[in-house]
Amino acid sequence: MLTLIKPFILIGTLLIFASSTALAASPVGKWRTIDDKSGKPKSIISIYPAGGTLQGRVVKLLPGATTTVCSKCPGKLKGKPIQGMMVMWGYKKSGSGWSGGRILDPKTGKVYKSNLKVRGSTLEVRGYFGISALGRTQRWQRVR
Repeated sequence: MLTLIKPFILIGTLLIFASSTALAASPVGKWRTIDDKSGKPKSIISIYPAGGTLQGRVVKLLPGATTTVCSKCPGKLKGKPIQGMMVMWGYKKSGSGWSGGRILDPKTGKVYKSNLKVRGSTLEVRGYFGISALGRTQRWQRVR
């Protein structure tokens, strides 16, 4: 009887490990953004599922943030506070990352195509115009 149970225990253990590994690699959660020039933390972004995609909202501005109002944002976002603003949307799972999303830079008001990839406790956020090679990558830190 015990020999029949062992394969099920092994399979169950592997399934639990696989699901916890997949969960650990998800961008869902809170992330600290880092300013490219100063290297200082700017904000906390919460990424969450919505309608089959992922989106992100600024939940907190940190002392390193130089802009608090989106004066250059397009349309109805113009002049709105950055804290609470949705700045990421439309990401779908693709291979080992998430692609097809858009990201708003509140400092410039520009919207970029974007891809996400989790590497340990770092989220690589690639924003670009046209093709990914014509962009830049920011590295955000997971907030526990």
